[in-house]
Amino acid sequence: MNPLGCREPDQNLKIGKIIEVDGSHIKAELDKSIDELTRIYNAEVYTIGQYGSILKSYFGNKLLFMYVTRLRMKSEIEAERGFVTPSSEDSRILEADLFGEGMWRISCDAQEPKCTLKFERGISTYPLPQQEIYITTSTELQSIYECKDKEAVTIGTYVGSGSIPCLANINELFSKHTAVLGSTGSGKSATVAAIIHAISSYDAGVDTNNSNKPWHPHIIVLDPHNEYYKAFPEAHRLVSDEGSLKLPYWLLNLQELIDLFIGKTEYQATSQTNILKMALIEARKEGINKIGFNEGEISVDSPVPFSLDTLIAKITDDMNKISAASKRDKHENILNKIDLLKRDVRLRFLMQNWTSDADEIKEVISQFISTENTLKIIDLSGIPNDVAGIVSSTIARLLFMYKLWETSEERKKDPILLVCEEAHRYVPNRGEAEYSAAQDAVKRVAKEGRKYGLGLMLVSQRPSEIEPTVLSQCNSWLVLRLANGDDQAYVMKFLPDSLSSLGKVLPALRRREAIFIGQAATIPSRILINELNQEQLPRSNDISFVDGWSSDIESNDRIQEVANRWRIQLRGSFEGASQEVESHEE
Repeated sequence: MNPLGCREPDQNLKIGKIIEVDGSHIKAELDKSIDELTRIYNAEVYTIGQYGSILKSYFGNKLLFMYVTRLRMKSEIEAERGFVTPSSEDSRILEADLFGEGMWRISCDAQEPKCTLKFERGISTYPLPQQEIYITTSTELQSIYECKDKEAVTIGTYVGSGSIPCLANINELFSKHTAVLGSTGSGKSATVAAIIHAISSYDAGVDTNNSNKPWHPHIIVLDPHNEYYKAFPEAHRLVSDEGSLKLPYWLLNLQELIDLFIGKTEYQATSQTNILKMALIEARKEGINKIGFNEGEISVDSPVPFSLDTLIAKITDDMNKISAASKRDKHENILNKIDLLKRDVRLRFLMQNWTSDADEIKEVISQFISTENTLKIIDLSGIPNDVAGIVSSTIARLLFMYKLWETSEERKKDPILLVCEEAHRYVPNRGEAEYSAAQDAVKRVAKEGRKYGLGLMLVSQRPSEIEPTVLSQCNSWLVLRLANGDDQAYVMKFLPDSLSSLGKVLPALRRREAIFIGQAATIPSRILINELNQEQLPRSNDISFVDGWSSDIESNDRIQEVANRWRIQLRGSFEGASQEVESHEE
């Protein structure tokens, strides 16, 4: 391109004329001379009319940029209006949405003058019918996609741009929450892993003393399928049945304990709630006295250790005050439920009785907050479904409350990102009792977390099943292939009207392709997520039938081994437990 002629339209790039302008939506008629939807310009191949590609129109010294949203025949449009178009007059109609403006700036360097395109989102000037439309060059695309923000990481490349990197602003991506959505097999978990890898390798630069700035991104992943440790073996892994995860019952608040010990499906839930509440207050008072605090300074929700035996004794004493045995069923139901939970070997991490006088809250919280290893993967795969929601709720609430009670200066030094995999399991768009606490906790993180340095990344294959209040708080979206029509329609509701056309490509996206929109994106765009090597990918749970059926047949002796694992309800070495745990089981 001649620098001094950079403002002039190049007729080699012209592909048609605008025939209709409706706000930011335009229709253009392609030149009938175009016999294929590609064009070579300056040794580069450009597509014509491809969905999501970017075209331009000139308005004085301005360039108006638009997304291609549809390609139709003129006869089809006229038929909708009740008219018939002769085949000789038929033509191809391209529809597009305006999204930004640009102006070429010429440098004052007499030796080597250069043109620089200054791009801005938004439209202040609209084209007119009969104005011509042109292909956007790779140089112009580079300026449109360019992210000059140093606080950004490369998460992929723009589709159809010639491998121009896609950068995402770190603060916008995490502090204002992000949703990663996609059907099974679309590359959802690989996308999350690619983002975490990109963040981990980010260079924070140097400080005023020319010293390298420390970089310790604090990321906590709720992993319901034990996928992510393979991709991040250096992470601190917390496992429920290995003993590395400790989440004692006394850390739960009243609502979580109600969900755990009673459940909201009980007919007598209100009465049972009162019974549990009174016993809990007394048990916490005893616990607070043991660790040396004033009982008048705590509430029923205070994270104060208490003996489970004490709680049981208080409920039993209250029951014994009732003369009629037929009226004791409410108390007995609670006691029976606690006893069942205590007997479940999968819940040892939760139901281990507090018997000492020591205050263990620092040890419990440091599992999640400690700066020794800031990437933490919490393996929830061994926890029963009816308890998993409560556990995720407690972790989310614990993180929020810790950040809430930090000083403003403390919050600034250690913001936290909570990655909620399979978010529809813990914050469903339904009213199951076991998820009520999780819904409340994650809702609060979504609504208020950004103020306290707690970011949220929701990951789900079924966005239509996520609680809408939570999903609406996400300001950046990475939407991969969605095959389900309900999920597509649900996502479309959260997109601005100007971007609704992007939703049409969701069923046809390739693996690792995503629509990237929101405040973290330079512009709404179709991108290809960074490809990772096998060691960097989360563990796939897909079983190859071909490989399995072509392997040697194993002996039936293994059936007993599998049955033994099933009986003791502990996963052991086959799910990556430590040697110490294996020896204990034997």
